[in-house]
Amino acid sequence: MKRIVCLIAALTLLLALPACRADTGVGRTLRVGVALYQQEDTFIETVTRELQRAALETGDGQDIKINLYIADGKESQATQNEQVDRFLERGYDVICVNVVDRTAAAVIIDKAQTADVPVIFFNREPVEEDLRRWQHAYYVGLPAGDAGVLQGELVLDAWQSRRNELDRNSDGVLQYVMLEGEPGHQDALLRTEYSISTLIKAGVSTEKLASAAANWQRGQAGIRMRQWLREFGDAIEVVFANNDDMALGAIDACTEAGLGKSSLPFIVGVDATPPAMEALREGTLEGTVRNDAVGLAESLISMAVSLSSEGTPPQGMEVTDGSYVWLRYEAVTAEQPEG
Repeated sequence: MKRIVCLIAALTLLLALPACRADTGVGRTLRVGVALYQQEDTFIETVTRELQRAALETGDGQDIKINLYIADGKESQATQNEQVDRFLERGYDVICVNVVDRTAAAVIIDKAQTADVPVIFFNREPVEEDLRRWQHAYYVGLPAGDAGVLQGELVLDAWQSRRNELDRNSDGVLQYVMLEGEPGHQDALLRTEYSISTLIKAGVSTEKLASAAANWQRGQAGIRMRQWLREFGDAIEVVFANNDDMALGAIDACTEAGLGKSSLPFIVGVDATPPAMEALREGTLEGTVRNDAVGLAESLISMAVSLSSEGTPPQGMEVTDGSYVWLRYEAVTAEQPEG
């Protein structure tokens, strides 16, 4: 708890610094409440850093003092609801919510509507019916199924070009394990479904050896992978992970089991986090899918500024069905790090 308080205080001070210079002539102050599902999530940490950067750069460029107030929901929807209540009670201009439970967005939207404060959900997509409850509720993110398609294409490319290497038992069937995110979570479901359906549509025969939820976490994924290595050994040809942290957990387990780079299964993740990019360079991770943290953060700040001043999203920003701002995933490999 002390760590979170210190982080918020330091962030608020940091973002206020440009406004403290005598010659800035800052015209107005924008207060943005940011509610995170879990701050320790590696991708969310990256988004938080990019939000800080985007707020500073936008503030300097538009003579605005942008204060971000960041709260960690610690995977508790009840805690996050209380944090949103505090944002609204303190009169923040806009709230951005990385919702813990996508089915609970209606409660937050109703609170924001009552206070007449625009709410922008991000990264974890609310149920569509909930988002349409109010015209000033928005979602910024990436279509979850697209990440699965790109993951499947990464494996398909390798299967077609490196068949002898991937098909360890030469049976013409791709044997895989699947590390999934939260049970029932939309991103986990769609990434899982589309990664495999992409292979099947391309005519690849597949066999699922095992799958399990590791809740986006590296440690849990390592536990699952250690169990599968004991059970299946080198029969595991491909490891699909719904995010990079879980892919890294699989690599951890393989390394602990004494597997060298040439003996690792073909492992793919999603997010292109800094630790995953390092694993790509080392050759232990075969591929990932870039989840656009930079574009996400910049879109959130741009929307917050425009909604607070104009009551609408920025001119030129493509908003689908009045509520959705879609960004794009990119496949990333060691050979093509920029996608």
